[in-house]
Amino acid sequence: MFLEKIKLENFRNYSSCEIDFHEKINIITGDNAQGKTNLLESIYFSSFIRSFRTSSDREMISFGKDHLRVCSSFSKNGETDLVEIAMDRSGRKIAKINGIKRDRLRDVVSDYYVVVFSPEDMKIVKDEPERRRNFLDREICQMSLSYFESLAVYKKLLLQRNSYLKEEKIDETLLDIWDENLAKEGSNIIRKRKGFVDKLSSISEKIHGGITDGSEISEIVYCPNIEWRESDEEQRELFKSILLENRKKDMMHGTTSSGPHKDDLDIMIDGVSTRKFGSQGQQRTAALSLKLAEIELIKEEKGDYPILLLDDVLSELDEKRQRYLVDHLEHTQLFITAAEVPQDIIRYFPQNKKLVIEKGTVKGQ
Repeated sequence: MFLEKIKLENFRNYSSCEIDFHEKINIITGDNAQGKTNLLESIYFSSFIRSFRTSSDREMISFGKDHLRVCSSFSKNGETDLVEIAMDRSGRKIAKINGIKRDRLRDVVSDYYVVVFSPEDMKIVKDEPERRRNFLDREICQMSLSYFESLAVYKKLLLQRNSYLKEEKIDETLLDIWDENLAKEGSNIIRKRKGFVDKLSSISEKIHGGITDGSEISEIVYCPNIEWRESDEEQRELFKSILLENRKKDMMHGTTSSGPHKDDLDIMIDGVSTRKFGSQGQQRTAALSLKLAEIELIKEEKGDYPILLLDDVLSELDEKRQRYLVDHLEHTQLFITAAEVPQDIIRYFPQNKKLVIEKGTVKGQ
């Protein structure tokens, strides 16, 4: 799969433009604050229908405008799909594929795969658990519609339960209903995350060994807030019992203290937590292994490689890790942003397209 072209209307600092892309390597350069990352964000938005940079999607609408529109042409299996996403200031989104409106936005998420790798992702190993949970949610949603649905329902139920816990008078029979549904959806999330992490860990271990010439053994460990159980029924019953056990505490603090919204990951190197004890080099290698494993897992699960967005990340890697990265991306369409054209990349990828961004205007087409 690759992105043939994209057309932007009122997206960040792009008022109106249409860009054709190389099916393999696209190098996007320009001074800071000209729109390089904005362009990658628009590509990501055309797949995920959300930003990878902000929780407020409306920030993507150009200042003074009331809507944005992104039209993307994806080539899959020799055919081209036109994906159109529009959003207004209220946050309402409309998705069309080949001119047909889709009532379910998740249809787009599950069909077009994009992975982003930015300097922020280099911090995934050592930063707060929320970053790692967001990583899990983002990637599993691309591969599983049932996960996408369970996650959306779980977040809605959690918001409702937390709001109700702040009321002065609480009917615990209502909490019983919320707890039943939270346990159902939350258990689905736990099981999907466990399966995803187990597969990811197996692939990542091989990649990590390749980067370190076999000198280190890595493992990705899923750390669920609700202890893992083998059967669906046992998982739901355990979840419900913990919610009930913590109910008085939750009522006192006005928030739900247990569930997959408290999950975490840990990346171990030679049996030691990289987050707590790893060197900066080990943490960067672990982050790189994680991203490359993610790409291979999407290929394994969906039968096609995702598009990869490298947002100024090469400057964060030494030459050895850069070389390993590019050597393992021959089947992937790449979008690389950098302040200047990286000469090593030109040498690695002699066939490419260079785009220069200046104040939301694209040159070099």
